[in-house]
Parts: sequence; C-alpha cells; structure tokens
Amino acid sequence: MQRKWWTLIAVSVATFMLLLDITVVNVALPSIRRDLGASFTDLQWVFDAYALSLAALVLTAGSLADRLGRRRAFAAGLVIFSGASLLCALAPNPVFLNVSRAVQGVGGAVMFAVSLALVAQEFPPGRERGSAMGVYGATIGIAVAVGPLIGGALTDSLGWEWIFYLNVPIGAAALLVTYLKLAESRDPNATRIDWAGVVAFSTGLFLLVLALVRGNAEGWGSGLIVGLFAGAAVLLAVFVLIERRVPEPMLPLGLFRRQAFTGVQLAAFAVSSSLFALFLYLTLYLQNYLGLSPFAAGVRYLPITVLSFFVAPVAGVLLSRVPARLMLCVGLVAVGAGMLLMGDVQPEDSWTGLLVGFLVGGAGVGLINPVIADVAVSVVPKERSGMAAGINDTFRQVGIAVGIAVWGAIFVGRGTHKVRELAAGTPIAEGARPRELIEAASSGSLPQALAALPEPARAAAATAARAGFLDGLNLVLLLGGVVSLVGAALALWLVREDQIDRQEIQG
Repeated sequence: MQRKWWTLIAVSVATFMLLLDITVVNVALPSIRRDLGASFTDLQWVFDAYALSLAALVLTAGSLADRLGRRRAFAAGLVIFSGASLLCALAPNPVFLNVSRAVQGVGGAVMFAVSLALVAQEFPPGRERGSAMGVYGATIGIAVAVGPLIGGALTDSLGWEWIFYLNVPIGAAALLVTYLKLAESRDPNATRIDWAGVVAFSTGLFLLVLALVRGNAEGWGSGLIVGLFAGAAVLLAVFVLIERRVPEPMLPLGLFRRQAFTGVQLAAFAVSSSLFALFLYLTLYLQNYLGLSPFAAGVRYLPITVLSFFVAPVAGVLLSRVPARLMLCVGLVAVGAGMLLMGDVQPEDSWTGLLVGFLVGGAGVGLINPVIADVAVSVVPKERSGMAAGINDTFRQVGIAVGIAVWGAIFVGRGTHKVRELAAGTPIAEGARPRELIEAASSGSLPQALAALPEPARAAAATAARAGFLDGLNLVLLLGGVVSLVGAALALWLVREDQIDRQEIQG
C-alpha cells in the first residue's frame, strides 16, 4: 500500500481517538459526578481543561513540528495523549481528573496541529486531496457517531474509567503505524518559537474562561471577576502586540489579510462554539432531566451522528466542484437551524422533541467538517501547512472552551432568574439557593439538594429547578443557533475560491 494511504490511516486513527474521547466523555459526565463527587463547575472543567491546553499550545505545537519534524511530533503527541488517558482513568478526585485532562490537551495539541499537515504533504491539491479530506471528515463522523454508544456501553457495564483506558491500545496502534510507515517532513524556513506569545495567549485565555465559569457564583460585579476579565483583556492585547513585533510570531497576523483564511477560521469557531459546545448541556438534559442511562443517551444521539457520517464523504467529493464558501454557508445555516429547532423544549417533551433539530444539525456538521479541514491548509503555502492547521485547530478549541463557559454562565444565570421568579416570597428564592438548585439539577444532584430543604418546600423547589433548567437550556440553544447563522454569513462574505489552491500537481 502506498505511503500516502498509511499516512491517512495513521492520521484518521489518531483523530478518531481524539474525537472519540470527547464524545465518549459527554455521556459519562453524570457517572463521573457521582463517583468523584464533582460539582457543575467541575463538569465544565472536564471539557475546558482539555480544550484550553489544546487551544493554548496547538500553534506552538505546529511550529515545533515544522521545525523538529512532523512525524516525530505526531508520535510524541500520541505518547502524551495515551499516557494522560491512563491517568484520567486512575483519577481519585475531580482535580486530578481535570489536571490529567489538561495533559491530554497537550498531546492532543500536537496531534491536531500535525494531522492535516501530514495529509496535505502526501495528497496534492484538488480532487485527490478533496477525497482524502472526505475520508478525514468521515472519520470525524464515525467518531461522533459511535462515541456516545461506546461511552454509554462502557460506562454502564465497566465504569466511566474505561472510556479513558480505551485510548491506550488505540494510541499504541497509531504509534506503530507512525514509526513504520510515515515519512518525516519539516519546514526548511522554520526558526524560533514564540514563547512570549504562548504565555500571553494561554494565560489570557485561561483568565477569560475562569471568569466566565465563576461569574455566577462570585457575582459578575465582584472584584475577582472584574479583575479576571481585565487581566484577560490586557494579556490578549499584549499577545496581539507581541505578534505584530516578533520576527517569527506563533500567529502571523498578516495571514488574516487573506479573506478566505479569516473566513474559514470564523467558520470553525462558529460551529465549535455553538453546537459542539452545547453537546455538554444537551447531554445533561438527556441524562439528568429525562433520566436516561449513559447508553440510552448515546442511542438518542445516533440521528445527528449517523447523518453527519454519511454526509461527510459526499462533501469531500463536492469540494472540487462546489465553491467552498457556499458549502460552508449552507452547512452553518443547517447547524444553526438545527439548534433553533431544538430550542423550544417543554416540560412534557421526550427526547423526540430534539429529533428534527438533530437531523438538520447533523447534516450541517457533515457538510462543513471536510470543507474546513481542506480550506484551512489550502489557503497558505504548503510549507506553512503545519502552522495553518494549528491556527484552525486553535479557533476550534477556543470556540469549544469559550462556548462551554459562556453558555454555562448564561444557562445558570437564566435558570437562576427563573427559579427566583417562580419561588418569589419563599425561602427558596433567597440568597444563593436558586443558583444552587439550577447547578444541582444540571449536575444530577437535585435529590441531594432537595433533601437539605424543609419537607414542605421540596416539591415547589423541584418544580422551580426543573423549569429553570429548561428555561436556561432553551435560551442557550437559541443563542447558539444565532452564532452559527452569523458564522454562515461571514463565511459566505469572506471565503473566495480564487484564494484557495485548487490546482492539481502535475508529474
């Protein structure tokens, strides 16, 4: 078999492992909460610890890979990710788990940064690369499709720890293929690493997410939250200044003068910060509100995931025939419409109230994933493909991390307001109790929270908490749909076909 196919297999297996881990974790969260005594905030950090370290380091990982060798970096990423997965499985408490998730993000950063570059170096632009990206997109579809089922089955039968143990043999197989079959490549012009940019960006992003996650508990006007927001703003501004002045920036701002480059980053951010970030809250609805088991929740995700799987290869074929901006626009409109269709959940609804939205959103995800992957590396010179892939993955992961934090803040804030409104004039509406009830309903610990209340107040508190949960969920689904539709408009406006390399390499 030709080397390019081995490369595509190795990249696809690694991508499968990364995305499987994300989708598998989704349905295991309530079980993790019960076993480790995790709070609602802890559950947010299970995702954000991973996404933050990945987002903060993926650009540096791309630069290091271009300099030290992409195959070597890819192998190192596999080792770190698999080792951290083992630590996650052995976690005795939420802090240990979330620190291990952050280490996973380091390994994930390296693999994400290098994956598309490895594919791009083996497959020439045009129809051949489009087909490869179709396979890559199908891999994403498979991981998303089977992830909830595997996660649910493992969690129900063996325990949530096995969702992390699973990564160890998969990582070992990918590592073997990497060393035996992949070719090494570098950017001959790669130079110094922009460490100052790394520190400013990662610290600023961490402070931003921390402020969003803690805002409801601490008070949005408190000195701590205002200080965190101010620190994040200063550090991110410093990051921009650094990138404008250093000779070899981790994020070359000049690339954003190319409209197609900017457009594809905004498209990646839009889908990640909307639907992908909201999967966390949809899972909490399916399991903690409707009372489904992890496996049953995974089954309910099949409509969105299976449709994404079948649409992705078709999108790969269409890449060389249909303008990328049109595919991005249609896909993001479908994702946005899907969330708008989901966002009117009523107390008497079953999971089928989400079904139409799942189908429409799944088709949109399947359409845009291969397009984003292809355009991200096709709007820059081939030798900068590692950096381009890193920038695109940064926008994806920043979208997920910030999206989870923003939606969590709005979700809890809106739900708290609803509880206070419904329980006005009773002790339930006083102090921090409304917020605590919403967080308990979200994390699956509502029975324990109700047990701490006087017997006569429990029924009213349960009704108010469940109503507040739905109010918050419907609002974030609505706003997530709006974000996706705005992304569709920006992609249609910015992405231009004449800025994308579509020429077949001859000879």
